[in-house]
Amino acid sequence: MPSGIIIIDKPAGWTSQDVAAKLRGVFHERRVGHGGTLDPMATGVLPVFIGRATRAVEFFESAEKEYIAGLRLGLETNTQDVTGETLAQRPVQVTRDQVEAALTRFLGPQQQLPPMYSAVKIGGKKLYELARQGKTVERRPRDIEILALELLDGAGCDYTLRVRCSKGTYVRTLCHDIGQALGCGGCMSSLRRTQAGCYGLDRAVTLEQLLETEDPASLLLPVDSLFANLPAVTVPAAQLTPIYNGAAVKTRQPDGRYRVYGPDGTFLLVGQAEQGRLKTVKSFFEVVQP
Repeated sequence: MPSGIIIIDKPAGWTSQDVAAKLRGVFHERRVGHGGTLDPMATGVLPVFIGRATRAVEFFESAEKEYIAGLRLGLETNTQDVTGETLAQRPVQVTRDQVEAALTRFLGPQQQLPPMYSAVKIGGKKLYELARQGKTVERRPRDIEILALELLDGAGCDYTLRVRCSKGTYVRTLCHDIGQALGCGGCMSSLRRTQAGCYGLDRAVTLEQLLETEDPASLLLPVDSLFANLPAVTVPAAQLTPIYNGAAVKTRQPDGRYRVYGPDGTFLLVGQAEQGRLKTVKSFFEVVQP
């Protein structure tokens, strides 16, 4: 069965779940999960985990993201992007220098209020479900961090931003808040994710490229690519049986987390070395046998 990670350049108009559903059919595999939801209007990097690799999704949840976003000043909508209903329109009398100065206020750790049109759950209900019923509920701000915020281009009402941020950040809310800070209102006019964790657009394929490929499995990245930042350790054949049974084994490695491989180079697991013992954090081998 296929197992690995494929980086999809998500097209506009598709939900992340739409992409996952399409890949279930392409790979004939029900175990498919994506790393980091993209709104339908957004495009760009969407890592999708196939087969046994879905066990790695939890390690991707805290990955940093990078986006190229369109900021439209003078327009406020109920969704905080240009697809929503207009709530207010105001004249824009700010300069490019004023926009750049405003961006500096949003750098660093901060709290952000999730938008009503989001998948955040309150009382078991997704906020966007309540919003579509015309309801607004109290939300708690969430801790986020804007690691980089750069003005790339623009003038007048429309600007292009590069945003690097922590998990849980809503770029459309950031655009809305920038508009509020400038006194004219604002919303997001476009969004393209250029990086998600260690995966960038340079490793992404379009759905068209995927569907035209005779062997879709050839496009899968190995699951250990997600852990490339961890040091690698190879265990001897004598330790395979206890490892397959989930037991800790002896190691001479310093305390820390490792990518663990068998003597034939097969990626087995992510392990934690502590006081001369190597224990399993998450296994990725398919067949449990020596």
